[in-house]
Amino acid sequence: MKITRDDVLRVAELAHLDLSETEIQTYLRQLDSILTYVDKLNELDTTGVEPMAQVVPPGEHGLAGTPLRDDSESPSNTAQEVLPGAPDSAPSHFRVPKVIER
Repeated sequence: MKITRDDVLRVAELAHLDLSETEIQTYLRQLDSILTYVDKLNELDTTGVEPMAQVVPPGEHGLAGTPLRDDSESPSNTAQEVLPGAPDSAPSHFRVPKVIER
């Protein structure tokens, strides 16, 4: 699979990255290498291999090595309780400053 310069520029645009010409060429080679390797993996014969929903087999409490807490109901705060502590609140929601400028 060949990746083009336009593909790199599109991914950079989606990620809000301004790339130099050197970076574009570097990422072009790296992404092409990754996708070529994925194509090679797709050639493997996986006949008889059971699909997996998780990469780690389930353990006693969820994922092996990651015990999960019991799913139980607990009280939570209401909007009327937390909004008075907000620096700038509007009816029924927090108003926050814009963090992404493009």
